[in-house]
Amino acid sequence: MRFRPCIDLHQGKVKQIVGGSLSDADSEKLITNFESPRSPAHFASMYCDDKLYGGHVIMLGPGNEHAASEAIAAFPEGFQVGGGINAENAMRYLDIGASHVIVTSYVFFGGHIQWERLEELVRALGKKRIVLDLSCRKKGDSYVIVTDRWQVLTSQTINAQLLEKLGSYCDEFLIHAADIEGLKGGVDQELIALLGEISPLNVTYAGGIRSIQDLEITKELGKSRVDATIGSALDIFGGTLPYKEVVQWHNRQQNKEQA
Repeated sequence: MRFRPCIDLHQGKVKQIVGGSLSDADSEKLITNFESPRSPAHFASMYCDDKLYGGHVIMLGPGNEHAASEAIAAFPEGFQVGGGINAENAMRYLDIGASHVIVTSYVFFGGHIQWERLEELVRALGKKRIVLDLSCRKKGDSYVIVTDRWQVLTSQTINAQLLEKLGSYCDEFLIHAADIEGLKGGVDQELIALLGEISPLNVTYAGGIRSIQDLEITKELGKSRVDATIGSALDIFGGTLPYKEVVQWHNRQQNKEQA
């Protein structure tokens, strides 16, 4: 299991936002946990120094392209990049040093999976450069994939059959528990256990992690197959969980796996 770092960008700034409050239509509802005076390159360089590959840069809305490029340049091949990725702009981010592009609304469009768009991306980029964002909300007893700033529920339920099929088009999955992301209230244990049981690929979970204990819970329930990212809870983003402790925990896991 790995810790995957993040850089969330909003209006060109590094921010931590309660994901469920983000909407194109109503900026007054936006809840910002933290805004950093430091540049994206500052955080990218820190992650590079700590050899934390496989993190993600997420562009939350327009006006973040330059900031994302700055982060990617500071840690070449260290980041996956997402937010508004489509067939026209995906290669640009790979060319400037992103390891993968993260795709969501372009493929999950109109409430359904646009398989022809997904196939087009695979032809252009190769599946090894694609991460599918399957961020979800709980609906009844199931988890339903959401798009468009996590405001639109699709018709797609996360289950073994869907992940197996989507897994043939990508290298990894990224899954935010959208109902609890940014709230620092603990992880969605049911979702993590589900992913540990059914995901055929590497999957990174995000949502509610606030302590080393939450990382241990994720490791156990995810059967060491589910990686984790942490945002608002980290002290580098205004929280109380020391970033250095998380890096030390990550390094211990890697040492155990290599032993």
